[in-house]
Amino acid sequence: MANEPIKIRIKRQPGPGVASSWVDFEMPYRASMNVISCLMEIQRNPVDASGKPVDPVSWDCSCLEEVCGSCTMVINGRVRQSCSALVDNIRKERPGEPISLEPMTKFPVVRDLCVDRSRMFESLKKVKAWIPIDGTHDLGPGPRMNEVDRAESYKLSECMTCGCCVESCPNYNEDSKFIGPAAISQVVLFNSHPTGAMNAGERLDAIMGEGGITDCGNAQNCVNVCPKSIPLTTSIAKASRATSVRMITNLFDR
Repeated sequence: MANEPIKIRIKRQPGPGVASSWVDFEMPYRASMNVISCLMEIQRNPVDASGKPVDPVSWDCSCLEEVCGSCTMVINGRVRQSCSALVDNIRKERPGEPISLEPMTKFPVVRDLCVDRSRMFESLKKVKAWIPIDGTHDLGPGPRMNEVDRAESYKLSECMTCGCCVESCPNYNEDSKFIGPAAISQVVLFNSHPTGAMNAGERLDAIMGEGGITDCGNAQNCVNVCPKSIPLTTSIAKASRATSVRMITNLFDR
């Protein structure tokens, strides 16, 4: 099977709101190919499996080393990064069957495998996922973190907003305002920073309302699909405790 031609089925959609359809492609096998290299082969020679010329397939990618998060798609029914999805490994999942490629279902399709992830980025704005500083003059070095906290924060900082976690989340859909596990984890990240902690209350307030922490159903799908193995459920638990403490504190501060 290793040297057999690679067969790929791609769910294509010419634009937003347009009906989608499956198109089959076939290409020669080369060792160490990933899904992106297959898409590049189709781009180089855009013909379907029957030899009919078609429009080149659209998809997103940038770094090709699982850092940017832009090449996320659903491969053989499982959301993952297409740059790190090796053909040899994928074909073992369904021997003899074509490799299926689909756009993520939780975001509007722009074209083919490209989706608009603006909702995720708007969620980061909502929770103020940054550390505000006065950059008009030299403030000197910031406060140091102890090694345990630094290591935990570094793992959370590896989030690349790829969308895998929200794609797998049953509570994240077009009928829900849930901001998703990625944004909640970023709240924990920036609130744990010595400087970011100054605005911790604002971030907690942002996830205490509609679409916030209480909308999480604890399905735990997110932590199973995260390509960076970020402990998202741990972050959700920490955020849940922090918001509970803040709610009780607010009651006594009235």
